[in-house]
Amino acid sequence: QVQLIESGGGLVQAGGSLRLSCAASGRTFSIYAMGWFRQAPGKEREFVAAISWDAISTYNADSVKGRFTISRDNAKNNVYLQMDDLKPEDTGVYYCAGGRTGRGSGAATEYGYWGQGTQVTVSS
Repeated sequence: QVQLIESGGGLVQAGGSLRLSCAASGRTFSIYAMGWFRQAPGKEREFVAAISWDAISTYNADSVKGRFTISRDNAKNNVYLQMDDLKPEDTGVYYCAGGRTGRGSGAATEYGYWGQGTQVTVSS
């Protein structure tokens, strides 16, 4: 059974930083792409960032480019999202997603496994 467990969310002031972590288990982590998505209240889930199985390729939504960095540690079965210069519009529930292939993607349909989410709240 595949499990993805996020941690690291919380309340932060605008301009601050948070680091989200996602611990994966239940399948061979190192051969699959991983992604982060988020969902704000009253809005649809949206893509944030993705990373290929080998960490060579990363992808970011335009709204977070230059502020968020995705990374992974295949030895620890973890993926991370470093979020800097946070803005109130970054508020939402952040979900870790496990890819169906090794290539990263911004499409939610390319991910077959999802965590339960962690809340990020950015105050102005």
